[in-house]
Amino acid sequence: MEDAALATHLAGTRVLLCYGLLGEVMAGLRPIGLDYMAGQLDWLRGLGVAASVIRLPTVAPVGVNAGRIVEAALGEPGPFILVGHSKGGVEALAALLRPGMAARCRGFIALQAPFRGSPVADRILQHNAMHLAVHHAARLLHLGSRRGAKDLTTPVRQAWMRDHEAAIAALVQLVPVATLATAIGPKPAPQDRAHAPVARWMEQQGARPSDGLVPVASALIAGARQLVLEGGHRALVAAGPGRDPIGVLREELSRLPALR
Repeated sequence: MEDAALATHLAGTRVLLCYGLLGEVMAGLRPIGLDYMAGQLDWLRGLGVAASVIRLPTVAPVGVNAGRIVEAALGEPGPFILVGHSKGGVEALAALLRPGMAARCRGFIALQAPFRGSPVADRILQHNAMHLAVHHAARLLHLGSRRGAKDLTTPVRQAWMRDHEAAIAALVQLVPVATLATAIGPKPAPQDRAHAPVARWMEQQGARPSDGLVPVASALIAGARQLVLEGGHRALVAAGPGRDPIGVLREELSRLPALR
């Protein structure tokens, strides 16, 4: 769909972006060249779409941030679309299961969200020194607490997904849901090399393939649209050689049904 047609397609709909863990920190580094969902936000606003970032302390517990998403989504009239990256996708899913949300939601696009957890979070929580460092850094930067990292561990996430299996199945029947994952290939692009060693470690743990932080199997939801692309954990939200985060988002937004 061309941009002009997409702008018409999205007229009357708010697009709400939900950052992943430490997303507000990465977004703040844009002046030195780091693009974290900023290009996508600028593109949407350039189309005349009512797009905004839901301000979340991204290291806060998933349930707390889910409540903040509900407040932002239902705080204004009209339909909305949620676009969540990584932990933001997990929190958006939790928000959509709360009363009143599904009826107003026109679509949910989850980018590399660890719905079933991440072995990296497991590893961090196994080491007390690393765990405490995350906690103190988060408190110092007013980003939340270490509970947010614990909420991304595989035991916590898998239990939550089991407990909410029926509700999630009902949600994907009511709301168009797209779950997108990425996997680092044998010859990663330069911008993905930082994630490549972690991806190899995760492969040794049996979590293959992955984007270096989230296994592909963790990022996909049964019954939803599923798409697996190549790249590291920021491939769908940050510009770079061989990346097209705006094109990915354009394609997913174009697939959403027109307003009735």
